[in-house]
Amino acid sequence: MTTSAPSTPLTPTLRRVAQYLADGLDAHNIAAQTGLSAATVRQYIRDIRVRLNCPPRCKLPMIVHRLFTTQQVAPPRADRATPHLGADQRRLLRAVAEHDAPRDIALAATLAPADLRAALDQLLADTHARDTTHLVILAYGWNLLAAEPARETRNGASQ
Repeated sequence: MTTSAPSTPLTPTLRRVAQYLADGLDAHNIAAQTGLSAATVRQYIRDIRVRLNCPPRCKLPMIVHRLFTTQQVAPPRADRATPHLGADQRRLLRAVAEHDAPRDIALAATLAPADLRAALDQLLADTHARDTTHLVILAYGWNLLAAEPARETRNGASQ
């Protein structure tokens, strides 16, 4: 779940690892890219979680979301056109970024927990995302997870 506690700025080393996360790499691939051990990368990711005030076992989509919202890493550029997503899919997208537990994601997306997997699979297929972390990264490239008032102003939408 999203918290209002402020984050702590990342050190240059943690910022480099965070940028790899924001580029969609997992701990194993970050280790391969940087020459660091996998254990060191996992520790750096734990340190990033702490600095972002993420729960102890929060997953990468939530970490990446917080990295972007706290402006600890640069947002990605869209590498493809923004897909048309319905209100239910946009709500699910935000829930995946802001919540960690499947039950919390389902509740935030106003879905029955039993329907979450199918809805998430459909959202991944519609956006051509590899996984939920990639989905959050793509969504930032498309400006779909910007702060609500800014998104409405940019798109000219009104409620």
